[in-house]
Amino acid sequence: MALETSPEQPAPVRQIANAIAGWIDRLGAVWVEGQVAQVSRRPGVQTVFLTLRDTVADISIPVTCSRTLFDGLNPPLVEGASVVLWARPSFYANRGTLSLYAREIRMVGLGELLARLERRRQLLAAEGLFAAELKRPLPFLPGRIGLITAPNSAAERDVVENARRRWPRVSFEAAYAAMQGPRSAVEVIEALGRLDAHPEVDVIVIARGGGSVEDLLPFSDEALIRAVHAARTPVVSAIGHEPDSPLLDLVADVRASTPTDAAKRVVPDVAEELRLVATARDRLRSTLGGWLAREQAALDALRSRPALADPRSLLDDRSAEVAALRDRARRTLSHALDRAADDIGHHRARARALSPLETLRRGYAVVQDAGGHVLASVDGVAAGAAVSVRVADGRIHAEVTSTEESP
Repeated sequence: MALETSPEQPAPVRQIANAIAGWIDRLGAVWVEGQVAQVSRRPGVQTVFLTLRDTVADISIPVTCSRTLFDGLNPPLVEGASVVLWARPSFYANRGTLSLYAREIRMVGLGELLARLERRRQLLAAEGLFAAELKRPLPFLPGRIGLITAPNSAAERDVVENARRRWPRVSFEAAYAAMQGPRSAVEVIEALGRLDAHPEVDVIVIARGGGSVEDLLPFSDEALIRAVHAARTPVVSAIGHEPDSPLLDLVADVRASTPTDAAKRVVPDVAEELRLVATARDRLRSTLGGWLAREQAALDALRSRPALADPRSLLDDRSAEVAALRDRARRTLSHALDRAADDIGHHRARARALSPLETLRRGYAVVQDAGGHVLASVDGVAAGAAVSVRVADGRIHAEVTSTEESP
């Protein structure tokens, strides 16, 4: 019921605020559609604050929900998403503010589409199709580039012109397909199969210009994602612009932000490569020059040493040492020969002293009979027998006239 008030009997603020709160409570929970304009999550607070904006009029209303409800949304709720809320209006009398307390949040329109794509992304990621270790490196200079795009499209011109501007001799193998519409995914898969089987194609670029989320849906098709995953040739995804992120970007070996960026990634810049070669050559020359300079300095240092500055001084010293050693050897050998000669003389004297010839030289003689036997006694020697007397310097032949025994 309406409050009865007058200038003489006005209602206090608290009564008006409580009345408004009561009227709003009688509204009960309602379904509300709008766009999330702002999300505020405060640390340590179990309530998440949202701002829900009307999609047509310039009207917005605060919304609160539990952190459990907000964190359980898949995909996560972001600013700009279109949602439908099952919420209960409430009026906070102390501050005079109206808000909605959300008990259920659903994505609608584009938000629902993004939610389906997010669920598909999570499923494929769980299978390992987006694993970083599966990404293959692009060849440094591909012999032929496979290009999947729409015929006579701006994306084709961007890729071809920018690639040839960077490397004029690059060649392309084009496989045209519809880049949007219901047949797009099927035709792109067929073109991918032809280029993947081509023996001369080293890398495949799938290029398309920008567009809405609905236009880019074919490039999140599960069949296309699995075909790119199974391809043997490295694949570059160049779909849309920088903010666009179809699932093809996740499974491709390289993701390019634009078709122009794809051209820069698949072929090197000939001017940059020439600059790098010149820089490397200069560094090599500098390194080699420095090494030669160090070696020359080392040689100069060695040559400046006294032994190498005048090599004859070292030879003269060694020659003097050789001469001294030679003289010492001669003296040692001479002394050794002298001692050996003395020893030989001593041994010869002793040998001579023991020789019978020396005895003969002292006046002794050896008498032998005709048979050559030495006569040591007069027995057996008859007068008239022929004998031979051996003296120091020869023999005396004689005849025995008589014998006489010693007393």
